[in-house]
Amino acid sequence: MSDRTDDNLPDIKPSPAVESQPAIPLELTSLHGWGRTAASRSHLAAVDSVAGAVSALRTAGGQPRGVVPRGLGRSYGDAAQNAGGTTLDLTRLNRILHLDAESEPPTVTVQAGVSLDQLMKALLPFGLWVPVLPGTRQVTIGGAIAADVHGKNHHTQGSFGNHVRSLDLLCADGEIHTVTPDGDDPDLFWATVGGMGLTGVILGATVAVQHVETAYFRVDTDRCRDIDDLMERMSVGDDNYTYSVAWFDAVSQGSHLGRAVLTRGNKAQLSELTPKQRQDPLKFVAPEFGTIPEVFPNRMVNKLTAKAFSEFWFRKAPAHKVDQVQNITQFFHPLDIVAEWNRVYGPNGFLQYQFVVPFEAHETFRTAFVKIVESGHLSCLNVLKRFGPGNRAPLSFPMPGWTLTVDLPIEAGLDRLCNELDELVVSAGGRGYLAKDSRLSAETFRLMYPRLDDFLAVRRRVDPTGMFTSDLSRRLRL
Repeated sequence: MSDRTDDNLPDIKPSPAVESQPAIPLELTSLHGWGRTAASRSHLAAVDSVAGAVSALRTAGGQPRGVVPRGLGRSYGDAAQNAGGTTLDLTRLNRILHLDAESEPPTVTVQAGVSLDQLMKALLPFGLWVPVLPGTRQVTIGGAIAADVHGKNHHTQGSFGNHVRSLDLLCADGEIHTVTPDGDDPDLFWATVGGMGLTGVILGATVAVQHVETAYFRVDTDRCRDIDDLMERMSVGDDNYTYSVAWFDAVSQGSHLGRAVLTRGNKAQLSELTPKQRQDPLKFVAPEFGTIPEVFPNRMVNKLTAKAFSEFWFRKAPAHKVDQVQNITQFFHPLDIVAEWNRVYGPNGFLQYQFVVPFEAHETFRTAFVKIVESGHLSCLNVLKRFGPGNRAPLSFPMPGWTLTVDLPIEAGLDRLCNELDELVVSAGGRGYLAKDSRLSAETFRLMYPRLDDFLAVRRRVDPTGMFTSDLSRRLRL
């Protein structure tokens, strides 16, 4: 297969030259994260070209509240909003520029506003696959790099930053710098990976992708009787699977504490599909069942609904099933079927708490788990995974260990629970995830990230006046 350009890959368009452009109008807009909490108003600039991004940055450069880039708004907290300042909306900067299918691994060069959904749809007809997928496809490439997102395959293939070969970064000096993991300024590259947009505006990137025969996965499913059964099975069996994740029950207690559904899988080969599936093996099945309306009250997630949902989710899974062929949406993104599902939590919104602790901190992990279940704060969407080795990015979240995620409705007493969990996580040498965070203190954050000073040194070097800032960076004193 030869290199692909816009002549034979419809999504690909030539890269625009950087040239002068009139100032982009700024609209004062209220912005919030996916958790729908802590909204703030900033001047939103929608850019649709590289020149537009440069112009918007230069316009915002003299303002005291600075600028932050924003993609599709899937960070749960306040990372992509900037009270009183400027927020650059990059979702229109969404061209796929070049596909090199002859290199090994193949690479694709894209603008930062390209979503994982868009990229997957463009790559699959060529038998190519995105290396890392988080829990939703509705994330831009720029956002995936800035948050160094991870998926079900971290234990085998690491986080998104591991697969980035180069990125184009619009820095505070108004110039575009191309940086690589091992080039002239690797420290800037790795500070940008996981750096939440605070080193500059990611305009584009070249990412290594993978060969795939089909758009299906061969999946094994097991019900686990409790949290100990789940962790034991994952510890001894995960290495046999590229992808592994568990949903667990955070409502039931007693003998059913932490009962779970464990799903693990590998890419399906063509020979493993049914005759019907083999007729179109790279078909991307992505059904959409509409949008959740703004009608749900607070406390929609209560003891009755949480218990009913947890019972249904556990019982609907087979007790034990092997080699089930599932499509992308079934295996990776069931929540993408319904748009704006976060509205179910009502006007107050919700907090997603995600942490990781080292494998050896097994007892601390279990203590934190029990504390969540017994707290009275109810969560239905709960995930447990195992991480492999981290990368060189000082603010990257993954490290070898157990990572747990719960979605908790905003209500009285939640801050106390989260503070207690913070103490346990810090005591175990673990950390929280910036892309999910909306309430950590600067002091606790520093304890969680021992390489914070490495990041700050790069940030001060490339942005000495602090042009790039956000509500998150002010809260955490970054």
